[in-house]
This record gives sequence, C-alpha cells and structure tokens, in this order.
Amino acid sequence: MTKLVVLDRDGVINEDSPDFIRSVDQWTPITGAIEAITRLSNAGWTVAVATNQSGLARGYFDESALAAMHDKMITLVNDAGGRIAHIAYCPHGPDERCQCRKPLPGLLYQIRDALGIETLAGAWMVGDSLRDLQAGQAAGCRVALVRTGKGRITEGGLDQLNDTASILVADSLANFVDKLLNMDSAQRCFT
Repeated sequence: MTKLVVLDRDGVINEDSPDFIRSVDQWTPITGAIEAITRLSNAGWTVAVATNQSGLARGYFDESALAAMHDKMITLVNDAGGRIAHIAYCPHGPDERCQCRKPLPGLLYQIRDALGIETLAGAWMVGDSLRDLQAGQAAGCRVALVRTGKGRITEGGLDQLNDTASILVADSLANFVDKLLNMDSAQRCFT
C-alpha cells in the first residue's frame, strides 16, 4: 500500500480567501495543520501538496510570490520536525483546458511520477472542495474532506461524487490525521 497523503493547500493547510492568497504575508496556517503534517511524516507517511493556483494566470501574484509562500510552508513544517516531499501546482486559469487543474488528476500524476510511486491506490487525497475529491477519485486515491476552508459548504454536495460512503469527513487536517493514524493502529493490531 502506498503510504502517501496528498493535501490541497488553501483551506486545508492554510487559511483561504475568496480574494486569493496573494503574498507570503497573507499565507497563514490553519491552527494545528503544521503539527498534523509533522505527525503524518513521523508516522511514516509521505506528504505532498497538490494545489490549483490560478492567481498566477490571473496576474494576482507571480512565481516568486508563490515560491515564497511555499518556502514559508516548508520551513514551518521542517522546523516542526516534518517534511513535505513534493509540491505540485497548476498555474493555469479555469478556461485554459490544461490537464493539471483539479478536478482532473494531472497534479496527482505529477506527484506520483516525481516521487517514483507506481500506483496511487491506497494514497489519500485530502481537500476542502469537490474538485479536490474528484481529482483524488479519478487518480484512484482514497479521499477525505476537511470542513475547514470551503469544506462545510462542500459537504452538502458530496452526493455529486462516486462512492460517497467511502469519503472520510474530518473537522480539520489535524482531525483527519487523528483518524488516519487510529486506522493505521487498528490495522496493525489485526495483521
């Protein structure tokens, strides 16, 4: 089984904004998210990030601003004792018909290839929007919805997805990690 957790960024790891997160100063982690990533890393899970960043195409920020946001995120995680193995992002706008913008699974395939993983079966895609979960399902991942960011609104539309019974719903990234590590522990007890 692939011990990989792919996280959406805005609304899962950091606070989101309808006006886009445009600078490193606006990038603020959600309470408990950095520690949750660290707990995953320390439990043997590989953590990656898959994020749509259409603010690039819209001219709201440039590549250097995005790099500064990601550097801040990586530094916070590293300083807490965790690790993010890879960040994949889509720089395109919603009308550009690219293959990487979620709900398509292109970012997940980029992560798979960058990490040298054969299959995404058994991996998790964690997000706060339907498109995150749709991308995860299209790539063969298990999916989890967090109620942070847009998650509470998204929860009302889960019936639009396939296999809704298998969707794990958690209050936050920290709560998802609690549930995942408890499942891991329970599985070890039965093997």
